[in-house]
Amino acid sequence: MSFESIFGTAPDGSWRAPGRVNLIGEHTDYNDGVVLPIALPNEIVVTAGKRSDGRIAVSSVGHDAVIEFALDELAPRSVDDWAAYPAGAAWILRESGYPIGGANLLFESDVPTGAGLSSSAALLCATSIALLGLVDVEVDPAEVARLAQRAENQYVGAPVGLMDQTASMCCTAGHALAFDIQSGSLDQIPFDPSADGLTLLVVDVKAPHRHADGEYAARRKSCESAAAQLGVPALRSVAFDSLDETLARLDDEVDRRRVRHVVTEIKRTEDAIALMKAGRLREVGPLFTASHVSLRDDFEVTVPELDVAVDTALAAGALGARMTGGGFGGCIIALTATDSAAPVLDAIEKAFAEKGFTAPSALAATPSNGASRIN
Repeated sequence: MSFESIFGTAPDGSWRAPGRVNLIGEHTDYNDGVVLPIALPNEIVVTAGKRSDGRIAVSSVGHDAVIEFALDELAPRSVDDWAAYPAGAAWILRESGYPIGGANLLFESDVPTGAGLSSSAALLCATSIALLGLVDVEVDPAEVARLAQRAENQYVGAPVGLMDQTASMCCTAGHALAFDIQSGSLDQIPFDPSADGLTLLVVDVKAPHRHADGEYAARRKSCESAAAQLGVPALRSVAFDSLDETLARLDDEVDRRRVRHVVTEIKRTEDAIALMKAGRLREVGPLFTASHVSLRDDFEVTVPELDVAVDTALAAGALGARMTGGGFGGCIIALTATDSAAPVLDAIEKAFAEKGFTAPSALAATPSNGASRIN
């Protein structure tokens, strides 16, 4: 179905926002740490047209249903299902004083849903820049990311950090984005695996997100509780060099494991950034693997499919591999020599078949540009 056939009018333009994959720096964003995502070539495109009645209508390619709501009646969680995301973007823009108006919005996506590649952040960011674009209002990309995060926190009710939205808005092609949450600084780090004869495989393990929402919230609560016990504003303030002494001050063993993951993960991320800046990308692989071990043993957010995929990739010759995203399902990344990428994927597929797991899917991640207008 075309925009015209659904809404009966011609559109005024199209906008896009990509999904993302995080290279390293997992569960550090809500601890004021450092993250290192790239934008994917997979994106959500929204084709949009103005309307003058103060209402927004949304639909998606492949589905005939149209969901419609009034701008001035929006309140947190007043719209359900996937339409909560465009509704949330409209709500936060209005709440923040931006003069958006009614619109017809048609969405098309090739970002896999449920894979931990931030389709929700892409949906919020694409909607935001489309609604702003329709009224010719320019907003700094980093501010759009902050608005999108507030929409997901306050409207949708998901306690997400700021990494996903910032990656979708601010990444550039051929680079990873070093995002220091504490300072707010953004640094574009050269990242072009193909130039080094490497491939970054992203493998969706097709595992259901088991207890993901509740467990994510529990991990965040544990980190915040430990920070309070240590008398610091966030775990970013815990020095790596004095980690053992700091852990000894915590009574709860679970809290100690959570803190150890966050502090060591921040250090691994900083080390990865330094290696990438020095052009030593192959040496980043072991940091990926160490990150996965920490996420498995200390943060306890992996599932068997993720562990099997990582272990198999390493056994098949990957330079490094780790789960990426919040965990409890989703994807792994594997850094491989380009001529090893196909054998690594074949090995994972074979291992999954032997385990009786759902067959995985994969893509070769090319660092891509953040959100923009298409036409």
